[in-house]
Amino acid sequence: MHTIHLGVTQVIVVLSYSVFVRTMSASEWKTRCEEEWSLQGAPLPDSVDWKSVFEAKPLGRNLLKNHSPHGVTKDGPPPEPDLPEMPDRGPPRFEPEGNFTGWTTSIETLPYDTSGIPAGAVICELGRYSWFSMEQVVDLKAEGLWEELLDEFQPEIVIQDWYEESQLHKNIYELHVKLLAADKSTVISEHSVQPLEDRSAYSHNWKEVSHVFSGYGPGVRYVHFLHRLKNMFLNGFHKTLFTDSSVIVKPTKTSS
Repeated sequence: MHTIHLGVTQVIVVLSYSVFVRTMSASEWKTRCEEEWSLQGAPLPDSVDWKSVFEAKPLGRNLLKNHSPHGVTKDGPPPEPDLPEMPDRGPPRFEPEGNFTGWTTSIETLPYDTSGIPAGAVICELGRYSWFSMEQVVDLKAEGLWEELLDEFQPEIVIQDWYEESQLHKNIYELHVKLLAADKSTVISEHSVQPLEDRSAYSHNWKEVSHVFSGYGPGVRYVHFLHRLKNMFLNGFHKTLFTDSSVIVKPTKTSS
């Protein structure tokens, strides 16, 4: 245990700030929020707990939990795949390693793909593909946003994701994002991406996917974020990674 020794002046400053924070009025907290995020033009009703909003800081931060479960970042190149000295002859595996806390995961094992194989050809082994899906539901009100802001101002909701050019297949990544109403089932707006990979030349980088929701209409309370990445088992497990996924609500709106 480390003991921190504060001088008399430091103690007085800390205690003074604590007293100041405790004694700030509701209107002062609202002013701090307005100044913090430049919320001119946004509805700021007195019924909102502005102290809680300021402490939650819901605007401008990533609302997804555990945005890089593979422990890698887009700021560096994707790790080169491990090539085992001996092929893995064990039962196929379909889930990559990682800490997926905060994500709901699922696996879809795909049938063997025999397209493009000439009739009569002898095939020793075929790769077995699978989709690994990860999803989260962001509760916007629980994160500190208020109904009037979402319904009237409709701030931009910015989605961003990065996936690895694994070269495993022409379809290795999908993104599906939905803005949901309070019942968690009514879809107010949605966006999907299913890119095709160009495998005519080798490339192994991170690829960005992004979208901005704006002018989506009143009633949004949740963001459902789901992406799928394709993996393959052939003499070992070959994965497609992702990193730095984000859902960020910005204190701005697109002019209509």
